[in-house]
Amino acid sequence: MITFSFRGHGASGGHSTVGDKEVLDLAAAVAWARELGHRRIATVGFSMGGSVVVRHAALPDAGVAAVATVSGPARWYYRGTAAMRRLHWVVLRPAGRLVGRLALRTRIHHRDWDPVPPSPVESVPLIAPTPLLVVHGDSDPYFPLDHPLSLVEASGGHAEFWREEGMGHAENATGEELARRLGTWLADSARGGR
Repeated sequence: MITFSFRGHGASGGHSTVGDKEVLDLAAAVAWARELGHRRIATVGFSMGGSVVVRHAALPDAGVAAVATVSGPARWYYRGTAAMRRLHWVVLRPAGRLVGRLALRTRIHHRDWDPVPPSPVESVPLIAPTPLLVVHGDSDPYFPLDHPLSLVEASGGHAEFWREEGMGHAENATGEELARRLGTWLADSARGGR
């Protein structure tokens, strides 16, 4: 298993582009896994990382055997919840980026996307036949259920959906039982068992 922090997060260098250039970070991690001898690689991402694994898997040369997105958005610029309005303040304002750097240990790039990258919902149709799992809690304070449902619908019936009762947002809300199920699904799917 390979884990890493995206650019601008924690001890990683650079600045976060909040889901745009992070696709390059994931591509580098997948390439490194191949260099280590791994041949059937599955990717999983939480929240922003969920959008990144979906966008990465849609690339023609992604070369992944299975993909899971947990608590990921379907579309960009969503501000329909208080949590996302706060996040937009952090990302878009100089004072917010200072709070992000000092309190959240996340350095956020000050430039707008140019061009705007394809959204997860635009990317999902390009993933098939790679197995795709969409996991989302029904108590997610950032993204309501229309986000995962939009991803599943855009997949044309290709994606599997797990609606997790009482689950909040991302890795902080992922308990041991869900983590085990997720690991089993990824391993089985990467081996072609699904």
